[in-house]
Formats: sequence, structure tokens, C-alpha cells
Amino acid sequence: MLSVSAVITAAGKNSRMRQDQEKRNLPLQNKLTLPFKSKTVIETTIDNVLNTKGIEECAIVLGHYSSEILPLIKDIDDERIKIVMNNPIDVGLSVSLLNGLNNINSDIALCVTADQPTVSSTTFNNILDSILNSSNPNKTISVLRRLDIGKLDTAKGLGMPFAASRCELIDYIKDKDDNLNPILREIFADGFEFYGVEENHPDELININYYSDYESLL
Repeated sequence: MLSVSAVITAAGKNSRMRQDQEKRNLPLQNKLTLPFKSKTVIETTIDNVLNTKGIEECAIVLGHYSSEILPLIKDIDDERIKIVMNNPIDVGLSVSLLNGLNNINSDIALCVTADQPTVSSTTFNNILDSILNSSNPNKTISVLRRLDIGKLDTAKGLGMPFAASRCELIDYIKDKDDNLNPILREIFADGFEFYGVEENHPDELININYYSDYESLL
């Protein structure tokens, strides 16, 4: 049976949220530390990942604003959590993901961004079921759909959350410093099968990039 772990990237510059807060004359605050439900954005994301079946390890990758984020998560009482620090911090998403992947040891990696607190454990389970039940998990990417559901004929517009073979993914991103979509398109072009998984609720398709996104989810 294939083992499963997770990587949560929480290392971004927060630039779009910061610009939006400045335009609205709002206090500047990293989006991951904003209140969400009874906790914060990042804590809710972590809870949903840890409540997903089969997760053996969970690497949380920090970089920019780590001094604001770390106090919220360093005392979470779950031995599966590993906190990983980017060094240097000014790197692309692919480098953050690679640093996380290098700190887990599973066959399959569930890859999540910390600004996705609405993605439920149910949907994460469905993403994992899709890859684990595929004919060749090592050559499959299972991803929260953006448009189509089921077997996809393009990787255009796709990003996290998704699940993939940890070792295969490392091979594709180990020499890159980029966003993820160009890398996913390269993987697709190399013949991997991509499966779009339907959301459990429409809000799961909303990432918190701007303050308006945050307001709509509240």
C-alpha cells in the first residue's frame, strides 16, 4: 500500500493582499494570520489536511513573514508536523514545494497552499482516492478541478491542491524556481494522466489572494 504525506506551502510574499489592504486603508496583516472560523486561515488549512485519512507526515514550509506565522503553528500538538524554513526566503513556489517534499518520505504527496482553508478533508480524501485508485499512481496527477472533472485534456490553469508521486515530482522541480502551472504543463506534456476532482463546495475553488476573497468567504 502506498504511503501518503502532505506539504503545505506558507512562504509567499503576501503582495496582492498587502496591496489590497493598503488601498482600503486596512491594517497590514498577512493573509494566513487572518481570523477564519474559530482559528486563523493557516490553522484551518492545517486542520483540514491533518484530518485527511492516511496522512503520515505534514511538512509546513515557511519563508516570508515566518515571524508572524510561526507563533500560530509551532505549538500545534501533532507529531506529524514538520516545520521547514526556506533559506534563502526569496524563492518561487516550486522551491518551497521542493523543500517540503525533501522533508517527507512518503510515496504520494498531497500538495496544498496555506491560503486554502475552505478545501475540506472530504475533498482532500477524494483527491487522494483518485490517484491511489488509478492504474499507475506514479504517472498520475490528481488535482482539484478548475474546469473539467475526470480525465483532463490539458493542464492549463491548474495548481494546488493536487496529489502526485513524491519522487516523480521532485525530479521535475529540483532544478526550477518557478510557479507551478508551467511545471504541471510540462508533466502533462510528458504523458502523465491528469484527473480533475470535483469540489465538495463552491467556496473550495476560491484562494485567498485579495481581501475581497477573504470577505466573500467569511
